Amino acid sequence: MKAIEMDQNLAINGGTKTVTKAFPWPIYDEQEVDAVAEIVRSGKWGNPDCGDQVAKFENEFAAYCGSKYAITCVNGSVSLRLALIACGVKPGDEIIVPPYTFITTASSVIECNCVPVFVDIDPDTYNISPAAIEAAITPRTKAIIPVHFGGLACDMGAIMDIANRYGLKVIEDAAHAHGAEYKGKKLGSIGHVGSFSFQSSKNLTSGEGGIVITDDDELYAMMHSLRNVGRIEGGQWYDHYNPGCNYRITQMQAVLLSNQLKRLEGQTRRRNENGLYLNQLLETVDGITPLQRDESITMHCYHIYIFKYDSAKFGGLPKDTFAEMLAAEGVPSFKGYPHPLYRQPLFQNKNFMCYAIPETADYSEVNCPVAEQACNTDAVWILQHAMLGEKEDMELFVKAILKIQAREKD
Repeated sequence: MKAIEMDQNLAINGGTKTVTKAFPWPIYDEQEVDAVAEIVRSGKWGNPDCGDQVAKFENEFAAYCGSKYAITCVNGSVSLRLALIACGVKPGDEIIVPPYTFITTASSVIECNCVPVFVDIDPDTYNISPAAIEAAITPRTKAIIPVHFGGLACDMGAIMDIANRYGLKVIEDAAHAHGAEYKGKKLGSIGHVGSFSFQSSKNLTSGEGGIVITDDDELYAMMHSLRNVGRIEGGQWYDHYNPGCNYRITQMQAVLLSNQLKRLEGQTRRRNENGLYLNQLLETVDGITPLQRDESITMHCYHIYIFKYDSAKFGGLPKDTFAEMLAAEGVPSFKGYPHPLYRQPLFQNKNFMCYAIPETADYSEVNCPVAEQACNTDAVWILQHAMLGEKEDMELFVKAILKIQAREKD
């Protein structure tokens, strides 16, 4: 990056922003508009009573991921629930999850009458620690939900080895990981089931929506049935075999996703390239440490670009204040989660309502030190749409950080 004289007048105090460019999301043009308009004009909006756009997208997404099957549903929370039920969980079963993720990774477990068991994350990647997974396994453990947080692949080799040795199901939470890869395989296609979200912030979006992928015939049949009010393929419309609900998406969402999917690979490669470049730049900044990625990460989709912040190198400036300053400088950024999931009122108050969670489930003493530190002092996020910028934008992101650092050292 070229040496640039630092503007000491911080934007948060009324100074000039370092980054003035907008990073729009979602990205679309007339092809999306025309595709949705065509469905509207046809009057065939539903699924599966008319039209075949949903099946078309499911086939496209399965092929993109290298999986045999894909089943759409209303959102990425329901997709996790479908996967858990299809994997045969029973009331009181334990499901291992990380604490540094969105609430639904754990609340979907509660909805299935199972017990989330929180284990800590790796300090270098912020993904679930395989060693912590193995240490938490009990006779009641049924499944593991590794979250590819920010689009960075978990250590799937180690996780699948543990699952195979203990006879556990692996449900990949790939809500952040559209297009990302581990050793050349698309994330979501490595475990028994992969779950994705199409919520508005996601790298592939239709505003809302979700999908599960699998190669397993039995898992596919059950998830397909649960998504469609318990019906089975080949059965009659008013015959219901399983306790499912109407979790179907619409034809309009499907055509939007089909068109957005055409953009995904190019966007993923752009984010990956910018992430690698930003890593190089930030490695030279004292007090800033990018998360690690090794040779197993053959594609990172950077739904969130995360770096670790050391306040001691910024004059003791607290992380929350630093994050506010960075956002004010025009960098699309955020301080991240305020606390690990087990500190949410849902778990601290055991507000499980009618769900069959054993009284022994107690989260008052749970403590995952790495997740605590990430939330409290270390982790700062740059959001995915910013990673679609140019190399010059990555340089400006670093300039904004250096501007804050120079100001705080004065």
